[in-house]
Amino acid sequence: MSEPQRVLVDVRDGIATVSLNRADKHNALDLPMFDALVGAASDLRKLKDLRVVILRGEGPSFCSGLDVGSVLKKPLKMARSFATYGIKHSNVFQQAGLCWRDLPVPVIAAIHGSCYGGGLQIALGADFRIAAADAKLSVMEIKWGLVPDMSGTATLRDLMPLDVAKKLAMTGQIVSGMEALALHLVTEVASDPLAAAQELAATLIGKSPDALGGIKQLFDANWNASVARALALERKIQLRMLTGRNHREAVKANVEKRSPAFQARSFGGS
Repeated sequence: MSEPQRVLVDVRDGIATVSLNRADKHNALDLPMFDALVGAASDLRKLKDLRVVILRGEGPSFCSGLDVGSVLKKPLKMARSFATYGIKHSNVFQQAGLCWRDLPVPVIAAIHGSCYGGGLQIALGADFRIAAADAKLSVMEIKWGLVPDMSGTATLRDLMPLDVAKKLAMTGQIVSGMEALALHLVTEVASDPLAAAQELAATLIGKSPDALGGIKQLFDANWNASVARALALERKIQLRMLTGRNHREAVKANVEKRSPAFQARSFGGS
């Protein structure tokens, strides 16, 4: 019997739902899962009509982290997966988290059940994280004598103080969705994270796709940039917005008191 697809992608009306698909393993990350996640993000990046991505897990959990036993059975492939190629600054493990940040559209992670280790680092690559109150989240690599190495150190720093991040990583503490909200690990808590993610996606669909992509790039690049660099990027992106068709449509729709009819994004992507 052939292995099921590790990641399922369903695109409808501009919203892509990306589902980790190892429900029987709580979506634990084996090597094919890493490749499938990066491949899914690469394929989505090519879709000009893409507006929002929802990232979720099939079954009882979002993602329980690394499938250590499976990965260690393939040491050569694991070693190759650590390598970076060409001008890339990240390997496939790191890309599995950062690929969502690199998409030119908003990405929403809907978190339920376990969200441990690499699973949490994947969720951290999203723009928004909506968790169930009883979800369980952990920077769990310390359990295996490892460090977070799937881009978590690049994404956690935008969310919390250094000492808090160190404590989570050094202890492997498991926190609930409510505790994660207080720690700024998640954006909000909902009784049904997927429904809440879909509701947010429906709101974002009504906004200019160019402006959404511009805001994502602007905030991600400027959050830790110098003032001079931040202001320069503001000017650059705003000028691009002002000359774009979706800005003109937004102005016209507001004047005419109707819903805008935005065209496919012209900002970001292939």
